[in-house]
Amino acid sequence: MKTKIKIFQVDAFTDKVFHGNPAAVCILDKWIKDEEMQKIGFENNLSETAFVVKKNSDYEIRWFTPTTEVDLCGHATLAAAHVLYEYYNYQPEKINFHSHTSGLLTVEKKNNYLTLDFPTDIYERADPPEALIAAFGKTPLETYRGKTDYLLIFSSQKEIEEIRPDLSLISSVNCRGVIISAPGTDTDFVSRFFAPLAGVNEDPVTGSAHTTLTPYWSKKLGKTKLTARQISKREGKLKCELLGERVKITGKAVTDLKGEIKI
Repeated sequence: MKTKIKIFQVDAFTDKVFHGNPAAVCILDKWIKDEEMQKIGFENNLSETAFVVKKNSDYEIRWFTPTTEVDLCGHATLAAAHVLYEYYNYQPEKINFHSHTSGLLTVEKKNNYLTLDFPTDIYERADPPEALIAAFGKTPLETYRGKTDYLLIFSSQKEIEEIRPDLSLISSVNCRGVIISAPGTDTDFVSRFFAPLAGVNEDPVTGSAHTTLTPYWSKKLGKTKLTARQISKREGKLKCELLGERVKITGKAVTDLKGEIKI
């Protein structure tokens, strides 16, 4: 007998369909096999698919790219909260998600905005790998290495917009992905994110990357509340706030697809 799983596709960090970062969300009655979740992630072919299971009054959450499970995903967590509020009659202002890799993650709803509360990344100054200098065609002003990603700082938004990276060279570096960032022209900072090793050449809007970007730019600009844009083709807008060892990341979300998977 086939199992039916409801699936939603949600554009996160935007209020318009076909913008922001699309994530798939599957709300499960109980956990299915890891290989089945990976196959669903591959079939969806989105940067992440979130799987959620209710546990008491909270929820457990996991995320899969088309090729692997990841430790943390911001936009898919935002999308999962959107689905619970819009389609599962969740009433409290705050949802507690529990990740076996990233601990407690909360999402709070106020008006039409959803706010992620994530742990800040732990990062340190690093020498840029030669492969990344070659991949981006220039040497960054500063380079940092976080838990899973490199952060490369450049001088201007124009530089970030014009970069056409060599994805094969990025794939040769041992990391989940690479964030590139610079001061913004109409926001505090802009960024792009590349993760070919995780099956995502360029991610449209990366919530988890802002756990690195927020503490960096907060220190650089001398303020705790920041505005951000991820300037991919789909583009996304975020509000970020540094609260010590936690980061709040705020945005909107909109549904563009509802369906059913039979496995």
